[in-house]
Amino acid sequence: MIAIGLFALAKGGQPERIGAGTMLAAWFLSILSQTYLGYDAIQWPVFLIDLVVLAVFVALVWKSPRSWPLWAAAFQLLAVASHVMVLLKLRPEISAFYTVLNMSAYGIMIAIAVGAFFAWQERRAVGIDDER
Repeated sequence: MIAIGLFALAKGGQPERIGAGTMLAAWFLSILSQTYLGYDAIQWPVFLIDLVVLAVFVALVWKSPRSWPLWAAAFQLLAVASHVMVLLKLRPEISAFYTVLNMSAYGIMIAIAVGAFFAWQERRAVGIDDER
C-alpha cells in the first residue's frame, strides 16, 4: 500500500495523486478506527470511510480522462457492497468479508499503480521533465 502510494504520489498525474492520497488516508483511518473499536461490531466508521472513498473515485471517473478510476470505483463498490451485506444481516462469513475488503484494496492499488505508470510514461514520451 505504501510503496504504490508513494510511487503514484511521486510519478503519477493529478488523478493518480488524488487516488493514492485518498487510499493512503482511508487505509490509515480504517486501521485507526479498527484499533479503537475492534473487529466484531458493525464498523460504521470504516463503512463511512469506504463511502467517501467511493465518492472520490466516482468523481475521478467523472472528471478524469483516464480509465483506471473506473476500475478503482468498481473495486471500491465491492467493498461498500460487502459492508451493506453485513448491515443487512445477510451473514457472510467474516473471513469472506475481510477477504473482499482486502482484495478490493489490492485491486484499487494495482489500478492506481498502472495509471501512475502510464501517466509517467506519457509525460516522458512528450519530453516533460519529472521535476515539479
